[in-house]
Amino acid sequence: MSTSTGLSKDKNWWRQAAVYQIYPRSFADSNGDGIGDLKGVTSRIPYLKSLSIDAVWLSPFYPSALVDGGYDVDDYRNVDPKLGTLADFDEMLAELHKVGIRVYVDIVPNHSSNLHVWFKEAIASEPGSKARSRYLFRDGKGVNGELPPTDWVSHFAPSAWTHESAMGGKHNQWYMHWFAPEQPDFNWDNREVHDEFLKTLKFWADRGVDAFRIDVAHALKKDLSEPLRNLNVFEGLDERGNKGKGILADRDELFAIYKEWRKLFNQYDPPRVAVAEANVHTDRVPLYASTKTLGQCFDFKFLDTPFEAAVYKEAVQDALKAATKNKSTCTWALSNHDQIRHATKMGLNPAVDRRSWMLSDGTSHPLDKASGTQNALAATLFVLALPGATYMYQGEELGLHEVTDIPGDQIQDPQYLRNHKIDKGRDGCRVPLPWTKTGSSFGFGTGGAHLPQPNWFGDYSVEAEEKDSQSPLAIYRKALELRKRLITEEKVEWHKTGNSSVLHFSRPNGWHCITNFRAAPVAMPKGELLISSHPLQDGKIASGTTVWFKKEKK
Repeated sequence: MSTSTGLSKDKNWWRQAAVYQIYPRSFADSNGDGIGDLKGVTSRIPYLKSLSIDAVWLSPFYPSALVDGGYDVDDYRNVDPKLGTLADFDEMLAELHKVGIRVYVDIVPNHSSNLHVWFKEAIASEPGSKARSRYLFRDGKGVNGELPPTDWVSHFAPSAWTHESAMGGKHNQWYMHWFAPEQPDFNWDNREVHDEFLKTLKFWADRGVDAFRIDVAHALKKDLSEPLRNLNVFEGLDERGNKGKGILADRDELFAIYKEWRKLFNQYDPPRVAVAEANVHTDRVPLYASTKTLGQCFDFKFLDTPFEAAVYKEAVQDALKAATKNKSTCTWALSNHDQIRHATKMGLNPAVDRRSWMLSDGTSHPLDKASGTQNALAATLFVLALPGATYMYQGEELGLHEVTDIPGDQIQDPQYLRNHKIDKGRDGCRVPLPWTKTGSSFGFGTGGAHLPQPNWFGDYSVEAEEKDSQSPLAIYRKALELRKRLITEEKVEWHKTGNSSVLHFSRPNGWHCITNFRAAPVAMPKGELLISSHPLQDGKIASGTTVWFKKEKK
């Protein structure tokens, strides 16, 4: 169990934390089997400490058949044997805490794996049984129930319903799944499901876990009252903008669940916290981010926002307004395990269809890697200067680009495998990290890697960037160390620039940030330059550059 030795006593640590997302299977491999593991994470704690981060978020490490990268969970209170043991987890947690790094774990409450003991019991049980009531089983349509109950579609399959016979069932019912057929949705109208997840949250909190990231937090409650409605009644399954009255997502009943979780979180000292992954309308974000429910909710605007001043400023103002309303704090992210890496997005012409470009192995349109990296670093420094928590994805500190040429027969993502191979999926950002310039897996492990690494990975390795003062790694390290010292009240003051492509804001302690998005070089104000994402040009801030500075006192 963790001993909290190096952790601060600040109960509000999460409000402006710098959080580093680790995709464990692709971070570091300790035993040479090609799969990252918990001992691998522990071995790289000195590196994590060098980043001056406040916390790590671990993507799922639970037992899983890996139908969806670990988000198909067999057992919520254990560790996948391929990744280690509970003892390995406890050691990793304790070592992270010793150096002052807190830990978030991923919780997946919308669905389990089809290999979860509950679903196995459900498939083996009669219709109407207690075991089946934990999931969403329904009779089919047609003369003999041979048709799905509705025409709803899932993210990874043509239908959101699968006949139980596909899983060995002997009866004639269908079960609902928002994702792959191997990811059956829980029935959150069943009290037993509530109690099971309270046990899971308590299990990890008791071990010393500090916080939770809640997967698909908007989808737990669904209206499956009869008669079930078809797609012509609503648009898709996300149902954004339905103000809590949608059929399958973002329903008002959700928040009773999260208020109950909050009561559990508040039993700990310091209280545990959570961040919601909820793809909902901006007006609904405060309900998830309220300090009476989960505490934070991801703001996804920057994940797919053009690198343009007006769009960035609007996104910041909307998020700050929502945070003030719910007495929470903003969350910022430019990359994660589901997105094309932002250095790549920012090096592509915005008019390019990214899905088609990925399917062409990145050959249909040119990628300007240098420009993409420069813009990505400018965006990163802009975001790191804002009030609120920042979530970073492993490898972005190296300026890593998307791997676009993974052969089709080596792709693991169901987004590609289940959708007629018209979307190459997310494996390109999940390729194991390069730690060294050379080697069978560029230092990821002593053997190979579970996804193929391109030859150019060595140029972006930790070893290659370690001693380069202008490398992305050096800039991230310096910025995160400065941020830790400069962090102040959660306020922003905007300053006029006279240029629509330049944004200038400051924080209450005199910390200023200027980003030149796409303008000609602009004058650097008088003051102490703290950091620049790109070298100044004759003392001016170039296009695609962010600077932090302390203004000269009059």
